[in-house]
Amino acid sequence: MTRKGERRKGLWRVLALLVVLALALAGKAWSDTMGDPQVRHTEFVHKGLPGGSSPVRIALLSDIHVAGPDMPPERLVRIVAQVNALEPDLVLIAGDLVSDKMLATRVYPAEEIVAPLAGLKARLGVIAVPGNHDHWFDMPGLAAELDKHGIILLANSARVAGPLVIGGLDDDFTRRADLRQTLDAMAPLRGARVLLSHSPDPFPDVPNSVPLVLAGHTHCGQIAYPWGGAPATMSDYGDRYACGRVDEHGKALVVGAGLGTSLAPVRLFTPPEIWLIEVRPASR
Repeated sequence: MTRKGERRKGLWRVLALLVVLALALAGKAWSDTMGDPQVRHTEFVHKGLPGGSSPVRIALLSDIHVAGPDMPPERLVRIVAQVNALEPDLVLIAGDLVSDKMLATRVYPAEEIVAPLAGLKARLGVIAVPGNHDHWFDMPGLAAELDKHGIILLANSARVAGPLVIGGLDDDFTRRADLRQTLDAMAPLRGARVLLSHSPDPFPDVPNSVPLVLAGHTHCGQIAYPWGGAPATMSDYGDRYACGRVDEHGKALVVGAGLGTSLAPVRLFTPPEIWLIEVRPASR
């Protein structure tokens, strides 16, 4: 074979390898975008719970982003069934029910976005906070639909849920969060303190009297590197609070990767997540 023929053969091998890699990457992206959410588990010992009391199982959902093509209401119905199979005591939704991404193939009205969430079953109820996309879309309409289906919306306010006091921040990304107002709303209520926020960024300012913070917003980057980390996290703290559980200064933060997508309808190396958090007393 001539040198020219060898070079041509080598070029075809490189092109074939690139095609295989591209197909593998596309398959991974499809799986990460459209696959069933992974269930991640963690335990948190809460000193605010009386000794001997039963643990509370919290299902944390975030960034549902109902919109076509990747998160139609029909898919959310299936995810709700998956959550119910976990038998949580309480479901907390950390904002962004809707996606208004430019590449959306369909944008749904508020009633169709919220309706599947009516199927969530938890003995202590379902509580949500607003996200930035909710405010940009139609927060009053979404709030009305949540109320119609018995889902509590907290925005710089608080609510008792069994042995827990849930403080719910309004969205920090759109500068609506008021931590002091939320803490003041929690103050007269009796129970172990938990804070629900769309963004993880308020975490450093949360006092140790509220030792557990649950959030979303970052999508764990949505499109991440296979070795960890991501080009962007939509957090002022970069990768510090971008994904998973962080224990810092006597407090714990859990940041979910979310369920849907924003900007582009693609996830890569960041599969959708449901977090199941068992909050238990120091002694049983």
